[in-house]
Amino acid sequence: MPFADLDLPQPVDLASAQALIAAIQSEAAMQQVALRVPPSEPTTCCGRGCNGCVWEGWLAAVAYWRDEASLLLDSA
Repeated sequence: MPFADLDLPQPVDLASAQALIAAIQSEAAMQQVALRVPPSEPTTCCGRGCNGCVWEGWLAAVAYWRDEASLLLDSA
C-alpha cells in the first residue's frame, strides 16, 4: 500500500504533531529515504491564544511537511 494512502492524521496539537513526525521519520528510516528536517517547534508563544498564533502556523507547516514526506516515501 502506498504511504500516501495511509490515513495520516492532521496534526491538531503538539502531541499529535510529534507522534506524526516520529511515525514518518520511522517509515523514512525503514525505506532509507532522506527527508528534510521537520519544522522546529515555536519558542515565541506568549500563551494568550492570539489569532494567528505561532502554534497554528507550526501545525500548518507540519501538515505541509507530512504531505511532502508522503510523496517522497511513495516515490522511493
